[in-house]
Amino acid sequence: MNRIRMTACALLLIALMIAPASQAQQFEGFGNYEVHYNVLNSDQIPATVAQGYGIQRSANRALLNITILDTSGETPTPIHARVSASAVNLTGQRREIELREISDSDDAVYYIGLLPVHNMETYNFTVNVQVEGEADPFVVSFRQQFFTE
Repeated sequence: MNRIRMTACALLLIALMIAPASQAQQFEGFGNYEVHYNVLNSDQIPATVAQGYGIQRSANRALLNITILDTSGETPTPIHARVSASAVNLTGQRREIELREISDSDDAVYYIGLLPVHNMETYNFTVNVQVEGEADPFVVSFRQQFFTE
C-alpha cells in the first residue's frame, strides 16, 4: 500500500473515531463477534481522505461505516462478511445503502456507504451481517437524527 493511501486510511479512521458524541461509534455483540457501526455527515471527513476513497463530502450526505470483529482470539480481528444495510426515515421512505468493502494491507476491513440526508431528518437503520460459518445473519438496528445546517 502506498504512503498516501495508508495516510488516507488512518485519517478516515481518526475522523470516524472523533465524531461528535451523538454519532459516536457503537457496537453490538453476537457471541464471538462484534458489529461496530458509525454514521456521520460526510463533510466531517478530511478532504484528502474523502478524495482518496471517492467519497463526496457534504453536510447532506451521511457516511455509514461497519466493521465486524472476531473476538474469539487474544486480540479482536477484523473479518470479511456479507453486509447489507437499509434506512427508513420517519415518513416511511426506504433507502437501500450500497456498501463497498475496503480492505487495507494492515488487515483492516470495513464497509462504507453513503445516504442522502436533510436537516433534522431521522433514519432507522438496519444492518444485516452474514459471517461465513454462521447459520443466521446478525441484525443491528439503530436510529440517528442528522443536522445539516
